[in-house]
Order: sequence, then C-alpha cells, then structure tokens
Amino acid sequence: MRAVALAGGVGGARLAHGLQRVLAPGELVVVVNVADDLERHGLVVSPDQDTVLYTLAGLADRERGWGLAGETWSALDQLGRLGEETWFAIGDRDLALHVVRTARLRAGARPTEVALELAARLGVPSRILPVTDDTIRTRVRTPDGWLDFQDYFVRLRCEPEVLEVTVDGAARARPTPEVLASLATAERIVVCPSNPVVSIGPIMAVPGMPAAVRAARDRGVPVVAVSPIVAGRALRGPADRMLVSLGGQASVVEVARRYVDLADILVIDEADAGLAGQVAATGIRPLVAPTVMTDDAARAELARAVLAAA
Repeated sequence: MRAVALAGGVGGARLAHGLQRVLAPGELVVVVNVADDLERHGLVVSPDQDTVLYTLAGLADRERGWGLAGETWSALDQLGRLGEETWFAIGDRDLALHVVRTARLRAGARPTEVALELAARLGVPSRILPVTDDTIRTRVRTPDGWLDFQDYFVRLRCEPEVLEVTVDGAARARPTPEVLASLATAERIVVCPSNPVVSIGPIMAVPGMPAAVRAARDRGVPVVAVSPIVAGRALRGPADRMLVSLGGQASVVEVARRYVDLADILVIDEADAGLAGQVAATGIRPLVAPTVMTDDAARAELARAVLAAA
C-alpha cells in the first residue's frame, strides 16, 4: 500500500514512524511542513523535517521528542561565550546536519534533493519530502504584534496569545513535482496528529495541495486524519490554546470542523468517544481508536488502524 503522510512536529513524526514500521520499505512518503524553517548562525535549520528524519532513522531523543539521543552541547556553549544568542538550541551532532544541508543548498541543490540525500545517508527507507522548494514562513500575531514562528514557539515558549496566523510566501509557492507525483499514486493519505494551524495548515496553504488531495479523494483514495487533541488537550505543543485563541474550541469537534474539506475520516481517541456524534455532524466520519503513542507498539497499532480505515 502506497501511503502519503502529511506531517509536522513530534506527533506527526511518531505516527510516521508507526507507518514506516508496518509498511514495506519504500511505500511511505512523508510530506513535511517547511514554514517553520529558519536560519541560525548562518545555517539553514528545518525543525519539522529534522524531527521526522531523526525519528524515522531511529536517532531521535525520545524524552524530548526532538533532536538526537545522546546529544552534547559544547558548540552551543561556546557560541554563548562568544556573545551569540542561544535560545534556539542546536546540539553538536545536530549541527553537522545543518552544515551539510546549508552547503548543499548553497551549491545549488534543491531542498527536495537535499532532504532525500539526508534520509538516504541516515538509512531511512521512506521518502521525506518538503511540501515545496519555495520559501514560506509562518508568522503569528500576538497582543504585542507579529512574531516569526520560532520566536513565538521556542524563544517565548508559546506564552503569547495567538490572535492570527499567516504563512508568508505561500501564495507564490508551489508543491514540488515529487509531492504531486506521490499524491497522484497514493492509495492512502494520512493527516498526522500535528498542529492543525501551524503544521498541517501551512502544508495545505501551498496552492495546488488542496486540489491534489481532492483529486485523490475523487478517485477513491481515503484521507484519514488523526486528531492531535485528546480529551480537550494537546499531547504536545500549543494546539489546544491556539485553537481557542483563534475563536474555536480545544476539542476533537474543532479539529473535525477544520478538516472536513480535507479528510474523510477523523480518528479520535477512546477518551473522546462520547463526542463521536458531534464529529459526525460536521460531515467527517469518526473512528474511535487508541491514539496516544506511548511506545513503538502503540505507534504501529495506530498506524494499522489508520491504514485499515476506509
């Protein structure tokens, strides 16, 4: 079964890992959000892509959910001594990835080419694709004005209230040929339990993506989304608070409303089984299953449930 997963962040990476475990090598394509990319210390950093990469390579720090296991921080400490800002923590081994990526991009390689090369070098059997090779950037409006996403997410630890979200450059961006080809041949499309606003939202903000997913649905390909909200709370990150501050609710029902034009099925946790009727009323079909991925077995179990949904 050829599956395409739309992913960003820790939740998306974990389900992608589960999908990789249950699918044959080469059958999974993960389309990742690149709107939270940034440049630090002269290097190009792609946080969502790298979280997916390290997780699928079996190298991720499982306690933090991001970065590499067994990481050290000598370079970051020295940068601080030299007067550089260190609020965005880059570990020593992680630094190597950004050096290689930046060198390849400056030599003229496409971001997609670099992503595929890095995955191959780390032994990942799946394809990890940036949604676009164009530059797009998420910005959030707070009571104190507009912020770049990483300023809000990392430097300010998601503390400001988010009143508005925009994706700069999205209107001029286009999906890559590799992404469009993967969607055109997919037998399942999975919307991972990533933040609907700042992970999945930027992916679908790229013109051409909604039409490509709709074309897949029209030919009978199930699109299955997994809610990142469980019992009114986000398991990781600020999705619950963000949904509320943007005028919605922190619930699976709100996720259903946001995904009704994107997905056919919304997988909700057993803790939210009582809301299945309200989810169905939005026009998306609910599927109740355990969605809290506590270990590799739980990741694989959820992946099987998602792939079996139709």
